[in-house]
Amino acid sequence: MKRMTVIPEPVAGELTSLLGRERFLTSAADRESYAWDNTGNRFVPDAVVLAQTREEVCAILRLCHDHRIKVTPRGAGTGNVGGALAVEGGLLLSLQRMNRIVEISVPDRFAVVEAGVVNGDLQTKLDAYGLFWPPDPSSSRTCTIGGNVAMCSAGPGAVRWGVTRDWVLGLEAVLIDGTQIRTGGRTTKGVVGLDMTRLLVGSEGTLAVVTRAILKLASKPEQRLLSRISFPSVEMAAAAVSHLLSARQSPSAIEFLDGSALDLLRRETTLALPAQARAMLLLEVAGGVSGLKELALEMIEGIQRFKPLEWSPPVDGSEAASVWAARSALSPILKKLAPKRINEDVVVPVSRLPLLMTGLARISDESKIPIVNFGHAGNGNIHVNLLVDPRDPAIMGRVPGVLDRVFRLVLDLDGSLSGEHGVGTQKRDHIAWELDQACLNLQREIKKVFDPMGLLNPGKVWPRS
Repeated sequence: MKRMTVIPEPVAGELTSLLGRERFLTSAADRESYAWDNTGNRFVPDAVVLAQTREEVCAILRLCHDHRIKVTPRGAGTGNVGGALAVEGGLLLSLQRMNRIVEISVPDRFAVVEAGVVNGDLQTKLDAYGLFWPPDPSSSRTCTIGGNVAMCSAGPGAVRWGVTRDWVLGLEAVLIDGTQIRTGGRTTKGVVGLDMTRLLVGSEGTLAVVTRAILKLASKPEQRLLSRISFPSVEMAAAAVSHLLSARQSPSAIEFLDGSALDLLRRETTLALPAQARAMLLLEVAGGVSGLKELALEMIEGIQRFKPLEWSPPVDGSEAASVWAARSALSPILKKLAPKRINEDVVVPVSRLPLLMTGLARISDESKIPIVNFGHAGNGNIHVNLLVDPRDPAIMGRVPGVLDRVFRLVLDLDGSLSGEHGVGTQKRDHIAWELDQACLNLQREIKKVFDPMGLLNPGKVWPRS
């Protein structure tokens, strides 16, 4: 790929002096290592810097601002929308080495962490205190807190605990000109000024580079119980989801798998499933040990009206882990079965799930492109996976039209184009379908206040004009 920006020699010299040659990377091999994410798209940065301190981030951004160099902040690169790719060249700023857990306050229920702390590592540390940080993306073993904050990540537990924005008390961040800012604080209540923390959470690294986060913590449930419930149709399963969410007590997760996903699990795993099952729910409840099994059974009893083919008794520990492992295996299986997987994360009101699934099946049949659907049914957040071969121009020529139809269907059902992956480069040309022009204009003006020259994570979120 032709590089779009060149790092001037004076800047290269200053970065080498600041970081040393081992943390200012310019070789083709080093730059290639930071050219990819889960989209499979490739954009090679002109150079990579590995920051270790907030002061280094300030100095790096100040240099880039003064010399008009574009900067792409990056965590672990686990995103699905190109948010951490240097799509317009320039400098890639990696925060992975800023990985200190600075403080854990058990009485006040917060943790202070640097942006490069891995989600799973934090959870392991918190486990010793009987605490956890509720955001639980499927990539938690590798994704970083900074990336979670940038994309407002979520996961199965969002149905009960909410998403990242609900669990961030404050941030330390750096603007493109090197100015440090602090938002929020260490209290769970505070209404002084505008809510800058929530503005930065989910801004995809386009407004500022987050270096530290103050995270609100929760008590870890004593027990989690998981049940598998199979249905003869997606309509029955979706109706059961709506019923579960209208009940007196909410599950901690409701995962959905359609018939195509179940076919893959039958073929690629040892999970025993009824042959006639065309949908499955994974129903999890969490809380104290006393009465939890009874609650799970009560929920299962409440959805018998939707004619489940079978249901498994609530299990915990290794038995539950094996079921979750089968669900987590779906993405790797899809990558193995198709040369390319286009993964969308649309969301609709839960009551509209039956209409969404029916519409997706129709689009798949008419386009002759296989679509496999699974995801977080408790929030109406479904991962729509198009399986295609990029070597086949006829198939790839149909993809844009299929995505247009999927997105129109979602919006016609009062949904949103993204529930947790974000916009990045993948959906920027469609967000005008969801947001009105006045809202888009206002967002562009906010971007200009933070980043007047458009140097920070350029080419992301807003449609190309």
